[in-house]
Amino acid sequence: MQGSLLVDSSFYISRIRQGADPLAELAAISDEWEIVTCGVVMVEVCRGCSLEKARERFARAFSTMIMVPTPPKMWHKIMDLAWQIERQGKTMQVTDLTIASCALEIDATVLTLDSDFLRVPGLIVTDDLPS
Repeated sequence: MQGSLLVDSSFYISRIRQGADPLAELAAISDEWEIVTCGVVMVEVCRGCSLEKARERFARAFSTMIMVPTPPKMWHKIMDLAWQIERQGKTMQVTDLTIASCALEIDATVLTLDSDFLRVPGLIVTDDLPS
């Protein structure tokens, strides 16, 4: 196992728009990578599903993944990260800060098409499926 991979909603949404099946693509690398998620990604992806059947399929898939919890302690880490990034003259949406903090909490790589994640110190980011 190479490690944990927290897949950002930008990857799922982009792949769906391209007519690909992101769940099948992730299943293909699941022997090498532990695919994890967090509540923000689950909500962002499922709310964008236009068909109930698709939403249910993604909800089922997310329910089988390890979900990084966001207890009060995590929200303090998110707040600290937001403050740190603001001091550098940069900003990030709270949703992205939450995803980044969840990945940092478990030392996961973030698979994303959103360059904002590159602002997070110590976060490992990739924009392509790892092999």
